[in-house]
Amino acid sequence: MTVKTLKETPSQTAGPYVHIGTVPAAAGLQVRTQEKLNITGLKGGEAIVIEGCIRDGSGELVRDAMLEIWQADAKGRFDAGGHSGWARAVTDFKTGLYRFETVKPGPIQWRDGRPQAPHITAVIFARGINIHLHTRIYFDDESAANEADPVLKQVPGEAMRQTLIARRDAAAKATTYRFDIVLQGEDETVFFDI
Repeated sequence: MTVKTLKETPSQTAGPYVHIGTVPAAAGLQVRTQEKLNITGLKGGEAIVIEGCIRDGSGELVRDAMLEIWQADAKGRFDAGGHSGWARAVTDFKTGLYRFETVKPGPIQWRDGRPQAPHITAVIFARGINIHLHTRIYFDDESAANEADPVLKQVPGEAMRQTLIARRDAAAKATTYRFDIVLQGEDETVFFDI
């Protein structure tokens, strides 16, 4: 018996319609208005805000990107008690700022049982990007946990590891972390091949 294999279809960039299909409210459409795109159902833990901008290789703001995040709850659990750990946000078309309201995640275990530092997984979708980009958001006030984190240890060089660290904004009223993403060039954010 001969098995017929199919070729993979070519990748496409997110294009100008990513908002219409995934976050229609951002595109000005009043459909799927019941969707809750920010993380909900989180019980306990420290309420935090993560915000930042995305810049392209020439330093220009990417004002039409979309981000998705996945995270554990404050106790390091996924999908616990109605908490999906997932959220989606778009960069503001004028300012380029994205924003997530969530709770600070707790540490989770690596596959061999070692603890991972509290972190959030982020995926970036934008025009000109054929395959979405995966990165992680760690916290600057978790330095001991970051030092021992098995994933951060694999990132070569302190400068590259620093691209994965969100910085707490002491001037903000709410607990806010700033995490800017650079798509390429100098200070490029570390992206993971997943």
